[in-house]
Amino acid sequence: MSSKPISVLITGANRGLGLEMVKQMVETQGPLSVLFACCRDPDGPRAEGLRALAKKHPDIIKIIRLDAADPNSIKQAAQQVASVVGKSGLNIIINNGAMACLSTVLESTPEEMNKCFSTNTVGPLVIIQEFISLLRAAAKNSGTPGMSFRKAAVINITAILGSITVAKETFTKSLPHRVSKAALNMMLVCASVELQKDDIFCMLLHPGWVRTDMGGPQGEIDVHESVEGMLKLMNSLTEKQNGALLNWKGETVPW
Repeated sequence: MSSKPISVLITGANRGLGLEMVKQMVETQGPLSVLFACCRDPDGPRAEGLRALAKKHPDIIKIIRLDAADPNSIKQAAQQVASVVGKSGLNIIINNGAMACLSTVLESTPEEMNKCFSTNTVGPLVIIQEFISLLRAAAKNSGTPGMSFRKAAVINITAILGSITVAKETFTKSLPHRVSKAALNMMLVCASVELQKDDIFCMLLHPGWVRTDMGGPQGEIDVHESVEGMLKLMNSLTEKQNGALLNWKGETVPW
């Protein structure tokens, strides 16, 4: 990253891709002024690995409760972050937290659809809304023109399953997840247009088919390889990729 320390917020940071992203950013992507590692239950058993990592880097990692399906939780998280970063603002948001509901067109219930949308689509939207003042502050205080990943950015982790172009070839039993990710893609593209006037960079990243709790044991790559690729790509992003949908290798993913 740049020589100027930056602030980062990652959702879904307690396991899988999120936890590995926290680990690699702290160990290889400095300097960081602070990294806010967010998850739904910071004190629960699923956050044990995150708590252990935070103990190793107490001056950098701050664990915050953030439930993407709960707007009040997001608002409270934004207030906590603001109390730490102050007028410097927040440089990077990585919306990684997500959930998968495995059901078909005929099996999917309204409850499943709403649950996936609340977490995968509406949550990242509310996060942008609640943190926008901090992103604007970071962009303003950067002292550099144009947009860049290090200046002020929103990176949404999406999935190839949200691609309408390849839906027929990749159809699996995951309708709510697929539809919510397709909607997430549209939301972020709209955000990339709306926020460019504030010099806030927005783009979408497909991490690959990763061996995680969500991706399953048959995944093509492990979390280390995926996150390593995504971080390398993030550091190379320019204004040309604003609103883009890329995979962890930097290849364009069809909409």
